[in-house]
Amino acid sequence: MVEPNEDNTAWRRALRRDMVARRAALGEAEHAGLSARIVEHLLAALPVPRIVAFCWPIKHEPDVRTVVERWAALGAQAALPVVVAEDAPLAFRLWTDETPLEPDRYGIPTPVAGDFVRPDLILLPLNGFDAAGYRLGYGGGYFDRTLAALSPRPLAVGVGFEINRLDSIRPENHDQRLDWIVTEAGSFKISAA
Repeated sequence: MVEPNEDNTAWRRALRRDMVARRAALGEAEHAGLSARIVEHLLAALPVPRIVAFCWPIKHEPDVRTVVERWAALGAQAALPVVVAEDAPLAFRLWTDETPLEPDRYGIPTPVAGDFVRPDLILLPLNGFDAAGYRLGYGGGYFDRTLAALSPRPLAVGVGFEINRLDSIRPENHDQRLDWIVTEAGSFKISAA
């Protein structure tokens, strides 16, 4: 792990832009096909959760809403993250097709009412990721704070495209390791360090 410094911060900022640009370059059909392969790998690798939290896809992230629908048909409940305060962990509200959503401060569709729940599995979007199980998000630290705060910790499953795989994200002390990474190439369980 590296200590945060200005060089690493600038490197990560540039890398985030590059990762989004790589996904944006995918055609609509290719994006849909890759997302469908990720969904199939999720279904094959993971048990049906009790409550699965997922992120509404933004910035050309994989669209894994189909796995949420499939698990819901098998009895799982779905939840979406809610930013309750800028430097706080995320909270999660139940979601169904009928749940009203409104854009949050980041423009992400979010449920604005309902009870908060604790997921046992979180599907986290991978802006960038490495084989050691670290993810590069968008820089807000929300998921790192959330994973560090939840006890027991839910199963943390990163979902992303192989075009966003990196040799290393240069993890910093606050970065939380994932339990699984799932891409169109397969599902990869992260071994303990």
